[in-house]
Amino acid sequence: MMVSLRTCRYLYKTAFASYTHTRTPPPMEPTGTIAFTTVGRPHYGFDLFSLNLDPNLINHTSERRLTGGTSINFNGHFLDENQTLVYVSERSGSPRIYQIRPGVTKPEQLLSVPGSLYHDRPIVKNGRLYFVSAHERPEKPFISWSAVYSTGLDDKAVVQLTPHGVVDYSPAISRSGKFIAVASYGSRPWGGEFHELHTDIVVFRESEPEKRVVVCERGGWPTWSGDSNLYFHRQADDGWWSIFSVNLPEGFQSSSISEAPRRITPPRVHCFTPAAMQGSKRIAVATRRKGSNFRHIEIFDIDSKKFYPVTESLNPNFHHYNPFVSPECGFLGYHRFRGESSPGESTIPHLDPVVSPINELRMLRLNGSFPSFSPAGDLIAFNHDFEAKGGLKIVKSDGSKRWTVLKDRTAFYNSWSPTEKHVIYTSVGPIFESVKATVQIARISFDPSYLDDDREDIPADVKILTREETGNNAFPSCSPDGKSVVFRSGRSGNKNLYIIDAVNGELEGGIRQLTEGPWIDTMPSWSPDGKLIAFSSNRHNPDNLNAFSIYVIRPDGSDLRRVYVAGSEGSVDVDRERINHVCFSADCEWLLFAANLGGMTAEPISLPNQFQPYGDLFVVRLDGSGLKRLTWNGYENGTPAWHTGNEVDMGRMCLGSENGDKLTGEFDEPLWISCEL
Repeated sequence: MMVSLRTCRYLYKTAFASYTHTRTPPPMEPTGTIAFTTVGRPHYGFDLFSLNLDPNLINHTSERRLTGGTSINFNGHFLDENQTLVYVSERSGSPRIYQIRPGVTKPEQLLSVPGSLYHDRPIVKNGRLYFVSAHERPEKPFISWSAVYSTGLDDKAVVQLTPHGVVDYSPAISRSGKFIAVASYGSRPWGGEFHELHTDIVVFRESEPEKRVVVCERGGWPTWSGDSNLYFHRQADDGWWSIFSVNLPEGFQSSSISEAPRRITPPRVHCFTPAAMQGSKRIAVATRRKGSNFRHIEIFDIDSKKFYPVTESLNPNFHHYNPFVSPECGFLGYHRFRGESSPGESTIPHLDPVVSPINELRMLRLNGSFPSFSPAGDLIAFNHDFEAKGGLKIVKSDGSKRWTVLKDRTAFYNSWSPTEKHVIYTSVGPIFESVKATVQIARISFDPSYLDDDREDIPADVKILTREETGNNAFPSCSPDGKSVVFRSGRSGNKNLYIIDAVNGELEGGIRQLTEGPWIDTMPSWSPDGKLIAFSSNRHNPDNLNAFSIYVIRPDGSDLRRVYVAGSEGSVDVDRERINHVCFSADCEWLLFAANLGGMTAEPISLPNQFQPYGDLFVVRLDGSGLKRLTWNGYENGTPAWHTGNEVDMGRMCLGSENGDKLTGEFDEPLWISCEL
């Protein structure tokens, strides 16, 4: 198939080329196994549902589940009135596009772009599939990787519709298929917002994607009514998220649109993610009303200004997301938690394999936070549930068994002793508190023989290594010889790093301050060879509590230096880094961390509560070169741990229903949405 010069068929083999700051030959690829957490994601249990639409919008039939309860499934699109559906599922370990037809139980994977671990917002029109992918690396950090592509359902040749260097989200195709609307961030670097993205509504012809028209500044999630009317959401000046509309001149030949957008939905109710109902002046919207803790689907009649509730009477205590309507308005679809008793996956596995962009690097999503591998890599210590004082747990690295070591206490951030199978260091006390809050470094010892029987709770000895009156002591990391622990303490009034004896603590073994200054040094990690300690710090800009970069220092306090990840020293980007949870590879050549370098991957209002840009995982060489991105999704990923052995056999992961927590669908709406305006 010949592709127009105005478009681009992406060259897949370069999809994962890393940012590099030198012209030296590429280094060896990182290896091993990474365990990490994704905030909220294990609890979602999303499936896609539909119901028949009553033309009078009064009575609706009961729901029909369209997807089969495997993994999470979301952001659907009807192809016809038979409810043929395209949607996104993470059943294969990354978001990919599937199609399911009536009477067919097994979904068909429509597309897997080589090199892409992120697909979203699929739409099929006139034999072509349109979608968002994040496989093209931008030239600089702090620019999203998200762009819009299309492919024929038969030929599979992928065409890039978004210009290189531009960021597009949420495509919508007009009824005829001639025009495409997107929420576009343009070529600007991500500005730092994680509530309402500062996107514009941009329209272009499918045949001429380079001729783009900005039809409205500030707007997201566009949807077409016919070929000339667009609806979209944005936050109105009074603070309420609302649906707006703009009518477009025929042909879109002008470079600007003179008509100002009109607000369609009234204040006092949040309205998001609209879906136009063709042939009528009605739109389906997700709403959040004052006094309700849940997002529901309603239909809004534009002429009468009246809302018609749809899902609240069916499932009053479930969130409902991102409605979509069949071409002739016979059916309404959306995704929600499938329910505790519904067929399909009903438990959250302890560990869930995730596709990695690097062949020799394995990735596991943990049902918990702050993992730390045992010396042999066969066990992982982690913290399970902070609100329930979940304490400290241990899980086998094949996901088959879990034990509780410390219960009914809040604990966070763990470090397994590199020399002792039965010793774990953790922080005991409230998380995310002031320097004066009592948080202590604890040494947890247990009998490893208890791991061989059927008990769930393991007796353990807890030895507190820090003095109670010293305030907030947290984030321990044990030295490779097992003799010392480095941690962050607020005892001086500032959060700096200290080192104590790993067995006797500061009362018997003394304490040594490693860093000092009116800034925050935190989350230290000792290198496996014992020569360096990496940590996060805002010491380059102490007044900015949101910008942290990587620093390394020798255990004796010498050779302090910053690792420049986002650019060279003095560049405009380096002080925008928000980097946390740093740890080393076994050869001490690579650093693993969570950061905001990839910007926003999806419109945040369309998701449960997330802080997307603060949670993609990256690796970089110790000199700051060779930056590689490991995760692409709309979630907050973080607290990674890295074990570089090959003990974890991904083919033997225990993911059965007997191994995990009950799936309850408990997750929050975005916490920055206020219904009390």
